[in-house]
Amino acid sequence: MKTVVCWTLALVALMEGAAFAQALGGNWQGTLQAGRELRVVFTISSADGGGLRGAMYSIDQGSPGIPLSAITLQGTTVRMSINPIGGAFEGTLSADGASIAGTWTQGGAPQPLTLRRATPDTAWAIPEPPRPMAADAPAVFDVATIKLSIPDRPGKLFTVRGRQVLTVNTTVNDLIAFAYDVHARQIVGGQRWMETDKYDVTGQPEAPGIPNMVQLRAMVRQLLTDRFKLAFHRDTRELPVYAIMVGDRGPKLTKNETNPTGLPGLIFKGLGVLPAMNATMADLAGVMGSAVLDRPVVDRTGLQGRYDFTLTWTPDESQFAGLGVRVPPPPADATAPGLFTAFQEQLGLKLDSTRAPVDVLVIDGVDRPSEN
Repeated sequence: MKTVVCWTLALVALMEGAAFAQALGGNWQGTLQAGRELRVVFTISSADGGGLRGAMYSIDQGSPGIPLSAITLQGTTVRMSINPIGGAFEGTLSADGASIAGTWTQGGAPQPLTLRRATPDTAWAIPEPPRPMAADAPAVFDVATIKLSIPDRPGKLFTVRGRQVLTVNTTVNDLIAFAYDVHARQIVGGQRWMETDKYDVTGQPEAPGIPNMVQLRAMVRQLLTDRFKLAFHRDTRELPVYAIMVGDRGPKLTKNETNPTGLPGLIFKGLGVLPAMNATMADLAGVMGSAVLDRPVVDRTGLQGRYDFTLTWTPDESQFAGLGVRVPPPPADATAPGLFTAFQEQLGLKLDSTRAPVDVLVIDGVDRPSEN
């Protein structure tokens, strides 16, 4: 009798999974009002082993598909979450199964969003995945402009938009730290203006395609050599560091195998809100060291591959100096934990304070940038 019951439950579960797939399977599209109209498409299909899987595409931003973290249908209530960007949709499936009226939430207040099931006649074309730059392509800029940033503008940005490589509000030390994958404390010597003068850089790669992180760093290194006349030599010094290690109960990370050579997505959605997509542990260590913490961060997890996750914490006054931001004292009613606790609870990782020998770059010479 117990065996019959088990098989009956399994059959019911399979029937429910098939019903969900039939009810939600396909492409759903709608338009968000986010300062401008943004068309979005959700693709949903049956997952291996039951359940549903899907991806979200922002058509007008030309972004690649972002995997959905969860999709549920309870009665007529549809819920979808996208942890890497901190996004969520909740809506009500219509009686005819042709639309879902609901709201989209990402960071701020919920925005109304109605999704309609696409047909061959109404479906929006999903952008082709961006083609990567060839592995043997020259990692140099065909053209690059360097301008002084707007005075007193807060924040800092490194990003790729289409084929343009952009930095905003970045010092020479920021560019060196990015290009050579080091913390600001690993840059020794140099002149005061390297830490104070801020620049916006716009560069167009010489080769077609989207550069990966290795190629992107190489392009910025060449820019520093050509336009800033940077010269340095390497040394090793023992410095205070934070080491990222796997926690006692193991990591809590979602593996991303969609684009093993692509760029990671690590863009803060606010102080203490870091959605990550397609990121390695070295990428996490890099952003923690360059933007958040006051010392180099090293990866000692031993974890290979790329992951999606969202890290949410309440920052304190010692953090985010790397972004040029002064963090106010934590509010008394803060609900998010501190950074070190968030690492353990949300990622299954831990940050250990220690000392370690690290590479340093000793500056021999650098000039203010040549004219465009």
